[in-house]
Amino acid sequence: MSPKKQLFEQFARVAKAMASPNRLELLEAMAQGELSVEALSKASGMSVANTSHHLQVLRDAGLAASRKEGLQVFYRLSDDQITVLLACLRSVAERHLAEVDRIVREHFDKLDALTPVGRDELLSRIKAGEAMVIDVRPAGEFQAGHIPGAVNIPIEELPKKLKRLPGGQEIVAYCRGPYCMLAFEAVEKLREAGFQARRLEDGFPEWKAEHRPVETGK
Repeated sequence: MSPKKQLFEQFARVAKAMASPNRLELLEAMAQGELSVEALSKASGMSVANTSHHLQVLRDAGLAASRKEGLQVFYRLSDDQITVLLACLRSVAERHLAEVDRIVREHFDKLDALTPVGRDELLSRIKAGEAMVIDVRPAGEFQAGHIPGAVNIPIEELPKKLKRLPGGQEIVAYCRGPYCMLAFEAVEKLREAGFQARRLEDGFPEWKAEHRPVETGK
């Protein structure tokens, strides 16, 4: 076998590891930051055993890295460029697969007619103090990394915290990515309660992939 074919065979290993909706979802989850197998299981809705199996496939293909702490195993993306790879995959599918276009139109476009906030716009508005930013992901994902100044209000806690939010300031919500339903749900709840609210155009992984400011911890 020629060296070129040997290389393509290895490239195919990476593509094969990604050729699973479950593993793509795990890659998206790990793009939020390093998480335990249990946390990734909860984020993906799979059993711990099934999650662990898929994570091992991703690790063997060089897409994930792991470490052990006591009895827990933590996984993270092996390279920040994997987020870019996922974005490219999504972009090609959006442009060339009619089924993707149909799903987006039927299940996402109708949920929010307002133009999302761009990353540059959000950064300038944060610096100017013109917007409150809320991160509606689970607390563990927020602590692994978040947009500076963002307040963590997991989506299930939002209804009981509405009274604490400022009424005269636009609220920008973000979550795991452009097709994460958490931000859509948050914006809907906020608008129903009378707030001016929009969502970030993408999510935390895309923000981080552009090497924008990131904070960790509570």
